[in-house]
Amino acid sequence: MSANSIELLRSEWDRAKTGALDFVDSMPDDGLTFRPVPEILSFAGQFLHVAEYNYVFGAAAFGRENPNTVKKAEEKPELWVRPALREFVAASYAFLVDGSGGLSPEALDEEVPFFRSKMPRRLVLAKAMEHHAHHRGQTAIYFRLQGMKPPSERLF
Repeated sequence: MSANSIELLRSEWDRAKTGALDFVDSMPDDGLTFRPVPEILSFAGQFLHVAEYNYVFGAAAFGRENPNTVKKAEEKPELWVRPALREFVAASYAFLVDGSGGLSPEALDEEVPFFRSKMPRRLVLAKAMEHHAHHRGQTAIYFRLQGMKPPSERLF
């Protein structure tokens, strides 16, 4: 993998950040606490969960301490207001963008501990992107259930 691939990785995380913030910014204030059924996360809770785990995935992939001090973010109502939600979400993606830029192409193939296993850094980052897409995709339905069209997926 070349240095250009690292830039591509950074740009993909930056695209993911833009897409996530598009969703956060597009949901009306009264929709931030919306949950289709009581058993699943609210709209804000989905993005708080993603943000919290962006730090978990990133810390493992970059071999760093997890800088996030907010634990169980989706249970903190003070983060369910747009400015706080947006700030927390944006910072988690910035961590992934910046951390990706600090990797060498060779480091992507190094195995790192992740939960109870080991895997290459590139796989940890791929799983982080999968996690992001899974939860952001769920929130598209939240828009539809409220009679709104979700923002673009920003796939490209």
